[in-house]
Amino acid sequence: MNTSRNGESATPEPVAWWRFDGGAHGPAWDSAARIEDLIEGNHRLLAGASGRALRLDGFTTVITRPAARAPRLAGRFTIEAWIALAAYPWDECPLVDRSRNREAGYRFAVGPRGEVSLQLSLCGEWKTCASGDGAVPLRRWVHLAGSFDADDGLTVYVNGAQVGRLAARGEPAHAEDADLRIGMNDGPRKPSHIHRDHGTLGSWFSLDGILDELKIHDRVLTADEIAASCQATTPAAAPDLPPRVMPSGPPGPGRFGAYYCRLEYCHEWDALWPVGPDADVLVRFDASAARVVFWRGTRYSPAWVSENGLWMADQSVEAWNDQEGCFEHMQDRHCRYSHVRVIESTDARVVVHWRYAPVSAHNHLWRVDEKTGWACWIDEYYCLYPDVMGVRKVIWKTGTLGDPRQFQESIPFCHPGQLQGDVVEADYATVANLNGQTGVLSFVADPGNEKPVLPGDLTIQMHNLKSANRPFILFEPGNDMRYTVHKGLAALSGPGSCCHWPVGQAICDGRTSQAADRPTSFLGFPISYPPLHEADGRSWWNGLYGMTDGPIDRLVIVARSWANAPELRVEGGGFTSGGYDLGQRAYRLRRDAAAGRPDLEAVLLGSNESPIHNPAIVIADWGRSGASLAIDGRNVPRGPDFRIGHRHRVDGSDLVAWIRLEAARQVRLSLRPGPPEKEQTE
Repeated sequence: MNTSRNGESATPEPVAWWRFDGGAHGPAWDSAARIEDLIEGNHRLLAGASGRALRLDGFTTVITRPAARAPRLAGRFTIEAWIALAAYPWDECPLVDRSRNREAGYRFAVGPRGEVSLQLSLCGEWKTCASGDGAVPLRRWVHLAGSFDADDGLTVYVNGAQVGRLAARGEPAHAEDADLRIGMNDGPRKPSHIHRDHGTLGSWFSLDGILDELKIHDRVLTADEIAASCQATTPAAAPDLPPRVMPSGPPGPGRFGAYYCRLEYCHEWDALWPVGPDADVLVRFDASAARVVFWRGTRYSPAWVSENGLWMADQSVEAWNDQEGCFEHMQDRHCRYSHVRVIESTDARVVVHWRYAPVSAHNHLWRVDEKTGWACWIDEYYCLYPDVMGVRKVIWKTGTLGDPRQFQESIPFCHPGQLQGDVVEADYATVANLNGQTGVLSFVADPGNEKPVLPGDLTIQMHNLKSANRPFILFEPGNDMRYTVHKGLAALSGPGSCCHWPVGQAICDGRTSQAADRPTSFLGFPISYPPLHEADGRSWWNGLYGMTDGPIDRLVIVARSWANAPELRVEGGGFTSGGYDLGQRAYRLRRDAAAGRPDLEAVLLGSNESPIHNPAIVIADWGRSGASLAIDGRNVPRGPDFRIGHRHRVDGSDLVAWIRLEAARQVRLSLRPGPPEKEQTE
């Protein structure tokens, strides 16, 4: 007990006090017990509510003190601390825990909905005194306290005010053989609000935030003392917890191409990844601020990102069973099986290859052949062009996928802090068919009674994000577009519906979001089952993706130009036509080496039913020479409206030409060989 200068009794000091100020004794120095504790995992010291404070990373940080040296408490105690959270824990996570299987001991914890609780074993029961939801706000300094009195019960406080009370009497059963832990559970724990218990495993997680001035008292602090303790500290500044934004590279348009890079989300999440500087791929467009992001946070599933940072992604090939839940890319949170690489990046075209294996939360692959060890693997190729469009071609070995399966699911994202209504309009999607008939899907007050009136044969969908650039998907004729439904209006006022993906590292195949504290995904509708193709032991489907600032009527024209591509009629000799390839959105030709260096003369037979829209031409064995273009006898200079690139193979070089051209009539094209192209080095 302290003694004042006049010899009178002073207020007793706590039995444990972690200031986290660093200095000669280390960051986890207990100045009351004069013990230096070990901090495990990733952590930093930042500016605190008073002096310095401990930044826990949400994944690995924990302080453990062996049971023999832990504070010994009796029937009266108080725990208090300052805390600032960046996100709520996946489930209840302790500030301080010295318990054993909810049979003995105590916990002072924060929950997944921002509630604070004091828990302990009393008279053979595990008692909990908790605040209401949202008592702990995010990214703000908050003083928390919890006290227990054997004659009165449990009480919890936030910023000096009582927020929870549980009357109880009796002596607690302390867990004297348990270690004292700060900031983390004592073992893997399943997230709260999961969709399927069998699709979820326990995960280690810690508090995601800053902890300061943690004290344990072996007496009950009165309400006045707790209020005074709170008022005695005035944080000098807001906590160093900047808002989190999913990364999509530098803003604005950029040189068209695919770029290896390392996209950074936040210090704590980034520190988990043992990767180098070229871990991600970003595709930029020179005529638009939209971009395509292949990022580890989405397990490399590509997302189209608008000029104001709104994200739209899509589901991978997905399968499921009743034993392990979903098998999909979302469960590959370490990207063990998911990889991305750039195949082409020229002025005319970008090709990116995403390869993955559908995997469960149990880290098992889908349909593993017991003889060979091979499972179902998916190859997705993205042929992207300067007009902010590209074909997604999804390929797998025939017979390896089986049933059940799903190929596509339209999924917008919310950044932390965003609600669904910040991302999409109330009329969230417009759908259409090749005849130009349209319909609208909306958030409405009573989706059970209000059904959308839609045309048949839907192959076009555009999501109405709150941005100038809106994402779209075009499917081949014969597409089966399902879940074309209205949604409940109330959802616009909430966060995205699920938070296990993107970014999330919990081993979970579905968790309902409890707050706007993490990146979230939502909608998932419409879902399409596109026509499948099969040849040479491989199966595949095609979809044309992109972003547009135009109306749905423009997309009908684009859809016709792709699904009903006009014929390219080659005139003269020297070239053989391979027809139109939906998977490349390009006409395929081959130069006849025996014909020398002929000019390509061809006619595109455009019409209203088969319009011309920014055609691409791939000429195999063109060689390394450049090319010049004339349209209906008019020369078109190299630049924004005519671009070329080369794809070099081990046995030759192919020309890729992209032409900005829109017409519903016949157009004559002339491609002539030019000087050899300088190799692109950037």
